[in-house]
Amino acid sequence: MEPQLLVEDEAERSWTKRLGPGLITGAADDDPSGIATYSQAGAQFGFGLLWTMLLTYPLMVAIQSVSARMGRVTGSGLATNLRRHYPAPIVYVAVLVLLIANTINIAADLAAMGAAAKLVLGGPVQIYVVLLGTFSLLLQVFVPYERYARILKWLTLVLFTYVAITFVIPVDWKAVGFSIVKPPIQFSGDYLTTVVAVLGTTISPYLFFWQASQEVEEIRSEPAQQPLLKVPMQARAQFKRINLDTWVGMAMSNGVAFFIILAAAATLHTHHVEVKTSADAANALKPIAGQFAFLLFSLGIVGTGLLALPVLAGSAAYAAAGTMRWRNSLALQVNLAKQFYAVIAVALLGGVALTFTHFDPIKALYWSAVVNGLASVPIMVLVMLMAGRRDIMGQFAVTGVLRYTGWIATAVMALASVAMFWPA
Repeated sequence: MEPQLLVEDEAERSWTKRLGPGLITGAADDDPSGIATYSQAGAQFGFGLLWTMLLTYPLMVAIQSVSARMGRVTGSGLATNLRRHYPAPIVYVAVLVLLIANTINIAADLAAMGAAAKLVLGGPVQIYVVLLGTFSLLLQVFVPYERYARILKWLTLVLFTYVAITFVIPVDWKAVGFSIVKPPIQFSGDYLTTVVAVLGTTISPYLFFWQASQEVEEIRSEPAQQPLLKVPMQARAQFKRINLDTWVGMAMSNGVAFFIILAAAATLHTHHVEVKTSADAANALKPIAGQFAFLLFSLGIVGTGLLALPVLAGSAAYAAAGTMRWRNSLALQVNLAKQFYAVIAVALLGGVALTFTHFDPIKALYWSAVVNGLASVPIMVLVMLMAGRRDIMGQFAVTGVLRYTGWIATAVMALASVAMFWPA
């Protein structure tokens, strides 16, 4: 049987095997910084922002699907495609902003993970920050890619702790339903700022780079697989797999975010408890929802952080390597991709180092959301333009509903970026 037919048969045979890049990308979106944002949204506005998860779901699916298709069709990541088709200064600025935002995000995540570990185990936060950051770096450097990808895939199950919490606390499900059917939208500065924060947390540039690069890694991992420009007969099966993977992955991302907002609204908002970090939310749950909910929330922060750190550091490395024409793959040994792994190390260790300075995790969370929000718009514009070009995507140029939804997502993020500077 021909290799392309083998690939198609494999893609058709087991839907569980077809979940990978999209699933991990979606799960990594619910990192400790995101948990803090969603907890703040629920604590401050109750069920009033649950509707945002319904809005962002199709928008996330669209831009992530476009990014994944570009990786699968061209066999190259987003940064490589940007370098080939746009002026170097534009690419350098976009990648530099991504590196800065990801490093700040890593620092904020590590600070949250350290604080959560301290709540459960006691001891100084900085020790946990160093241990967790070093552990994540060692995994990426020394664990073979295929095994590491499986670890990340199974680690996504930690997100269900946030779903479980809502079944051990009292929830007014009728009020939840009303808030979704008829959202209590406000036009106050605080409400709009929180909406912008939720959008910026949910749709972030590093997710685009990561999923596209993971599609390239999937091609490299199997000898029978090639870019679709070379083997167009594989397109039907691969697009079907990408669609399932992305819809499921983004459903997990938004579904978990929905339940985090829900849990915070049912407990913290009801008891008028203000939170600023994910650790604050976990600690506040203890006297309200009990020890079990507290442990679930705290351990979930550490677990989601371990899932998000390699995505943040890895996406930065893929972007830098693609821009500078360096060899890049998590499947390569360190001596064969020194610059690629150096960027991963700099991003992770830079994040660790930031936590030892006069580092305010709350401000870091805010600024990472601002930088991500601002960076996402031009990157999304460039990605959508490339996805529609036949000289790049050939017969697989993005058209129809996917194209329109991708541009709608770009427009929504542009409005959100403008709203960041709107007077409160």
